[in-house]
Amino acid sequence: MATALPVPLRGLVRLLLLVCVTPWAECGKVLVVPMEGSHWLSMKDVVRKLHARGHQAVVLAPEANLHITREDFFTLKTYETLYTQEEYNRFLVNHFQYIFENEHYLKTFFKSIAILKKASAMYETSSVRLVRNSSLISQLNSSSFNVVLTDPVYPCGAILAKYLRIPAVYFLRYIPCGFDFEGTQCPNPSSYIPQVLTTYSDHMTFLQRVKNMLYPLALKYHCYITFAPYPRIASELFKTAVSIVDILNHGSVWLFRGDFVFDYPRPIMPNMVFIGGINCISRKPLSQVCCGAFFQLSKRKRGLKYMDLEL
Repeated sequence: MATALPVPLRGLVRLLLLVCVTPWAECGKVLVVPMEGSHWLSMKDVVRKLHARGHQAVVLAPEANLHITREDFFTLKTYETLYTQEEYNRFLVNHFQYIFENEHYLKTFFKSIAILKKASAMYETSSVRLVRNSSLISQLNSSSFNVVLTDPVYPCGAILAKYLRIPAVYFLRYIPCGFDFEGTQCPNPSSYIPQVLTTYSDHMTFLQRVKNMLYPLALKYHCYITFAPYPRIASELFKTAVSIVDILNHGSVWLFRGDFVFDYPRPIMPNMVFIGGINCISRKPLSQVCCGAFFQLSKRKRGLKYMDLEL
């Protein structure tokens, strides 16, 4: 029985192995659907790295946006919005000045609700324009993208990935109201995982645990305003009832811009990856003043610990 391959066949196998290990054989097409503002500034560095490794990136964004401009490391595709760039800029300038105003917290709260409603309405109209653009959807469907990179805080990208049946990679910090836990089917024990902005630690008193469990109820109204339009948009697109959790469940990999140095440990699922250093790409060395202050503070804390031990 012959055990060796003929010479031409062995040469063909070697050529096939060579093709498989070449860098361009691993390259793919990435559809990027970002959230605007600082969210995009973090994601842009990732898109630049993907381009440097030979991947082709197409960024899909509304015509009127913040910070998303043409670059040489990706192809920008835009879709129409019902508002102009001037109107959008005017909205941002006029409505976010309240951050610097010193007013009663109830007045600030109601102002923020009004602004959130208007911003959500604008994002909703742009999402509707996108999913109803049949020519653009057909073009995206025929482009054979390998993956969709999107920020689920703007669920339109997740809806698009689910509709096109393309694996989705989520790039985010967190989603209010625990939608990131529900979307990943991850445990979220309120007994030791402090909610965002509570300032609690992972060692809470009984009363703090109760408050930590009730705290998300105050955010439900914000989440309702922000995320309520997208199940309607998705249900219209899929011709069936869809919830926000159903949309987020499509995510294959969740990339969290956090780590357990600044965040308390929490249960995670196998498809959850923490990339807290992603925002430190343009890092600079600390000045001597900062280093000196840090060492003095550390020395003082060590001295207090020694005093406690002596006592």
